[in-house]
Amino acid sequence: MGVPEKLAARMSMAEQHEYLRARFSRRTMIRGGAVTLGAVAGGAFVPGATAQAAVPTQSTAPAVETVDGALVAPFGRHLAYGSDPRTEMTVSWQVPVAVKKPFIRIGAHPWDLSRKIEAEVRALYTPAGVGASGDHTQYYLHAKLTHLRPGRTYYYGVGHEGFDPASPHLLGTLGTFTTAPAHKAPFTFTAFGDQGVSYHALANDSLILGQNPAFHLHAGDIAYGDPSGAGKTTDTGFDSRTWDQFLYQTESVAKQIPWMVSYGNHDMEAWYSPNGYGGEEARWTLPDNGPDAKNLPGVYSFVYGNTAIVSLDPNDVSFEIPANLGISGGTQTKWFEAQLKKFRASKDIDFIIVFFHHCAYCTSTAHASEGGVRQEWVPLFDKYQVDLVINGHNHQYERTDVIKGNEVTKKLPIGGTAYPETEGVVYVTAGAAGRSLYAFTAPDSYEGHEHEVDSVASFINLKDGKQNETVTWSRVRYLNYSFLRVDVTPAPKGRYTTLKVQGIAETGDRIDHFTVARKAK
Repeated sequence: MGVPEKLAARMSMAEQHEYLRARFSRRTMIRGGAVTLGAVAGGAFVPGATAQAAVPTQSTAPAVETVDGALVAPFGRHLAYGSDPRTEMTVSWQVPVAVKKPFIRIGAHPWDLSRKIEAEVRALYTPAGVGASGDHTQYYLHAKLTHLRPGRTYYYGVGHEGFDPASPHLLGTLGTFTTAPAHKAPFTFTAFGDQGVSYHALANDSLILGQNPAFHLHAGDIAYGDPSGAGKTTDTGFDSRTWDQFLYQTESVAKQIPWMVSYGNHDMEAWYSPNGYGGEEARWTLPDNGPDAKNLPGVYSFVYGNTAIVSLDPNDVSFEIPANLGISGGTQTKWFEAQLKKFRASKDIDFIIVFFHHCAYCTSTAHASEGGVRQEWVPLFDKYQVDLVINGHNHQYERTDVIKGNEVTKKLPIGGTAYPETEGVVYVTAGAAGRSLYAFTAPDSYEGHEHEVDSVASFINLKDGKQNETVTWSRVRYLNYSFLRVDVTPAPKGRYTTLKVQGIAETGDRIDHFTVARKAK
């Protein structure tokens, strides 16, 4: 992005950020004024509630000029839950130029959008010389809605002065969302990692929409604005405009299904903030219940029905890509254990699902397994009987046997059932959402095309570099585009409640399925 390669290799993410600021800020300050990334205006669903600003950083940009709002259409709508999916939802979107008085309208019917709430504006400026973007300002808008009713479908429209979605000729721009139910009920969610912008990404989105999920989990490497992904200012090809393409591509799903992201190595962008996440904080509003929103905005949890979902930031523990290694000072792992302890003790929660980017267990020839994850978090997965771990990073589909203590405790064939209370954890790499594919050392083995092998040659990334390992836990391997579907079925107390997990190919074919079962509380 603008730091000499030899220098960048010795710099942390924060040091790279300071270098870029020193190099580019003076020049851009001369051309224009400074603006702050943060809350311009906020609102909630009912009077008295407030919206929260999520971007503490600053950016320099030319003076803002607006155009006739009637000529500007919003795009890139995407939803995200608040800390309580039953009552909180954030609607986010983008406009290509600055607009006046942005807002959201919301109601229980498309003909009743009388509730009008101001939106928060976050302007993100990228100067010429930081990647390939040129002088480029992006305008992201957010409206955090609170005090919603559980299990209710709402209609909404986003607009600004000159563009009112309640106008008869703009009713086609309306969207909907449904809050989480107040009680346990069956539901479906989908997941993948490493999408970017491509035909395959669009095809996966189309299939996901057809699954009718309650929400979608994106396990890092979201748009690939930074295609190099080393978390360095020397990363080549950085283009902030890729995010415009991504959000436009994703809107067909994300405008009606909460798109819950965690952050990967390609999501660290050094220009915007010392932790590399300033750009993400402008684009996304995620639950703010994590351990350190300033340094780890992608770490959070939420509960849907009988299932707790936890998003982690493995950049904090990655030996392979250490740009943000140790950024939390250990607070993330402490918070994570406290969350696991709380969720496992709750009488209302049966399943705990954890998703993040870098893989605990994978045999890809590209990144394989991350030793930092195994060191910091795998013992906690075992201790608190985590039911399913979902990763990306490696661009393929791979699923393990049941693992505990770094050893296979039970072979889990396609169609098999795992019991985490007594057996261990199943890990799924679902990183084939749209970017170019990687490779395996062993042959593919998936539903209808099983090719079982006793062991697979691979490696793990450790503090001192790569270490070869021969593993016996690689059960399903599929080298093509795919995603994950999970069906959650509650059960009466004492009977088995289940997660039915399926790997779905871009073709629509099922490539894997297994069940996770535990006794309901």
